[in-house]
Amino acid sequence: MPFTATVLTMFPEAFPGPLGVSLIGTAWRERGLWSLETVDIRAFSTDTRGFLDDTPAGGGPGAVLKADVVARALDSVSGPQRPLLYMSARGRPLTQARVKEWAKADGITVLCGRFEGVDQRVLDARGFEEVSVGDAVLAGGEAAAMVVIEACVRLIPGVLGQAMSLSSESFEDGLLEHPQYTRPRTFEGLEIPEVLLSGDHKKVAQWREEQRRETTRERRPDLWTAHLDKTTHAGLEPAKSQVKSAKARGE
Repeated sequence: MPFTATVLTMFPEAFPGPLGVSLIGTAWRERGLWSLETVDIRAFSTDTRGFLDDTPAGGGPGAVLKADVVARALDSVSGPQRPLLYMSARGRPLTQARVKEWAKADGITVLCGRFEGVDQRVLDARGFEEVSVGDAVLAGGEAAAMVVIEACVRLIPGVLGQAMSLSSESFEDGLLEHPQYTRPRTFEGLEIPEVLLSGDHKKVAQWREEQRRETTRERRPDLWTAHLDKTTHAGLEPAKSQVKSAKARGE
């Protein structure tokens, strides 16, 4: 069985969206390396008007998706037990490490919320993990679900062309990726860094590593600190000099 992404949503027409294009889409539609299915939560309302939500207990604005409706939608999904993910701004941050674990499973089941969210009882009773794709609030979970699914699917063997491209990406070893360049050699007065045109693979690798460290230090000090801690605990000599350099900069 291929990796299966099941999405519980009020708007199944939103899918596949970007999941249906480029290498990800080809791996799904033409090569069968993964599959996508949607479950329309609306179909599981017992209300004659099709209502899925009700006012928040305790008062307040908006509406909350009802636990029993969501539970019926989830219980309709067959197949092996998979990680259950609920896209939520209050969830734990999405990380590459978590994605790699989910990608090892037979698939994932993703719940997309709307309005003020979902009744907490169904999340607790069914064992959903709440996942956030960033410190921002969206109108619904569909766009966030696509992010998680794409992040998982691209790790499936054969989906992407070169396995090496995965090992050198951002977050794989705790650092962000180095900048990329291609022809033309000159663009609006800006040149490709000379070292990348030198043909000296050792110097190119060294330059890229330096760029990764500098970019991470400037843009993600949290990752940079974790990287220093990790390399220091591992007893790596380069880490000691990095710590000294960081202290010299007043960090």
